[in-house]
Amino acid sequence: MEFRITVDIFSGRKNPVIEIKGKEATGLYERLRPAHPLSARELLPLPESTLGYRGLIIESTGARSLPKTFRFAHGDLVGPRLSPRAADEEFEKYISRHSSLCKLGKKFPSLFLREVERFRECRKKHHPPRWPRREHCKCAPLYEPNWWNDSGQVQYNKNCYNYGCDYRSDTYAQPGLAAGAEYTSLTCASVRPAAIADCLIDAPTANNRCPKEGHLVALVVWPGG
Repeated sequence: MEFRITVDIFSGRKNPVIEIKGKEATGLYERLRPAHPLSARELLPLPESTLGYRGLIIESTGARSLPKTFRFAHGDLVGPRLSPRAADEEFEKYISRHSSLCKLGKKFPSLFLREVERFRECRKKHHPPRWPRREHCKCAPLYEPNWWNDSGQVQYNKNCYNYGCDYRSDTYAQPGLAAGAEYTSLTCASVRPAAIADCLIDAPTANNRCPKEGHLVALVVWPGG
């Protein structure tokens, strides 16, 4: 039995991954095994279009009663034909103490747990977005979801910077990396010149108006991320 757990918390950088095998995997299964089913009213949606934590993505091998891939958030197991409560509803707290996450810095485990609580409130208040029937921004790139969303190699090796630049590099692209001038810290002062080195144009007065050529890109730095 094996588990691969991705902490879905970042956007521009690769998410932390924990791989568990052997006896530890057996103990992990006892925490993740379905305890009791949830009704449609009890199961809150998992909004993915949010910065910060979006749940644990769990890939399992040899785990009975669990699909190959599913998500865990606040005690809920969400996946194909799966919507029960897990045996350990505090599984995220258990994962926060794993040695793989501690390597990301002393502050990361506490940051992770704060994000878990933020996402809990986000789930309670979530309302499915009403997407426009047609694209209103004339300067936006072509809407080609099949070009990006393959639920595999393409989709999971891209990030918001790839999408913003409308460029598939098959890597987690970073501002300035292609130009040999990658940012040195996650601050606006460092990320802005790095993006400019990639030929993005600094236009602080654009005021969300379409340019005559190209399209708008907004760069966001998540505090603490």
